Amino acid sequence: MADKPNLKDLKNTEYGLEKIFEGAQDFLPLLGTDYVEFYVGNAKQAAHFYKTAFGFQSYAYRGLETGSKDEVSYVLKQDKIRLVLTTPLNSASPINAHLAKHGDGVKVVALWVEDARSAYEETMKRGARSFMEPTVEKDEHGEVVRSGIYTYGETVHVFVERKNYNGTFLPGFKKWESDYNPAPTGLKFIDHMVGNVGWGEMNQWVEWYEKVMGFVNFLSFDDKQITTEYSSLMSKVMSNGNGRIKFPINEPAKGKKKSQIEEYLDFYESPGVQHIAVATDDIVKTVTELRARGIEFLPPPPQAYYDAIPSRLGSHMDFMNEDIAELQKLCILVDADEEGYLLQIFTKPIEDRPTLFFEIIQRMGAKGFGAGNFKALFESIEREQANRGTL
Repeated sequence: MADKPNLKDLKNTEYGLEKIFEGAQDFLPLLGTDYVEFYVGNAKQAAHFYKTAFGFQSYAYRGLETGSKDEVSYVLKQDKIRLVLTTPLNSASPINAHLAKHGDGVKVVALWVEDARSAYEETMKRGARSFMEPTVEKDEHGEVVRSGIYTYGETVHVFVERKNYNGTFLPGFKKWESDYNPAPTGLKFIDHMVGNVGWGEMNQWVEWYEKVMGFVNFLSFDDKQITTEYSSLMSKVMSNGNGRIKFPINEPAKGKKKSQIEEYLDFYESPGVQHIAVATDDIVKTVTELRARGIEFLPPPPQAYYDAIPSRLGSHMDFMNEDIAELQKLCILVDADEEGYLLQIFTKPIEDRPTLFFEIIQRMGAKGFGAGNFKALFESIEREQANRGTL
């Protein structure tokens, strides 16, 4: 019997979607995600968690020792992913108000650009609200230009131009040396980031991304596609012109009980980033390692879900190298589209408030977002909501 075909050419890639997004405008060329900044109550302890549980490495630091008197930031890195964890150092910091309202969460989604001044000017003249005018930051390693605009809620996009900089991260930071650097878990890059917005606001923010940032809406899901017996939601996926940046936007929809989007809005107390999807080339290995380090994932779907995988994948089963029994053991979900298949799994909320969580995703050609998994996924989330008394 011949060996199954190898899908090495369908492995995760950041840069394979250009043709889909030809309709996106090119006034705001984005090179990728530069970093994601969290405001947290204790950055030192949060950094230890992300290193221990997710396998991030020490990268850069800014604090009292570097002359920063108002806030401290730890920068963590794993492959192409950079997380910045920032905490205020005194009661006068405006970060305190953000933490009191939202708890720990994503404040900045920083985008790598060739020209931060142009990015600011182009978005501002299209209706953006300013967060940070173009600012030049310098040290002995060169200069970085940053600018920023607000998006939904209090979340911001910062444009980062670093072509004239050779330092570790940004001016004002020093290299963070640490004896404690647990091994990586195979996380490669940010595949997409999902934002939750309020009732009736999804189309408003879709139009904002189209007008202000030149994105296109290339996938849409309504409350008939994303629904269970108790709740439903709507979602539209926005992408920039080269497909490197993808932002699904979720809105709650009417149901018998409270949806996960409503729960998020109740506890985050405004629109914000709901989850970060990070890519891996070997989801079985990554999830096995994350579980061993204490990461909790959503409970598994019923046996019938895994029994139906062959029929759901159809001809893609000929290319599938993963063992369904192993996927079931780890609670990994599987879906397919015309281009291939994908594997995905979702953590439980990583904060005490049921807000932010992570998705681990491995794409084997598929360009979708697991639409075939929506019902099983949201029923798992509802079981968790029932445990919390928030359904």
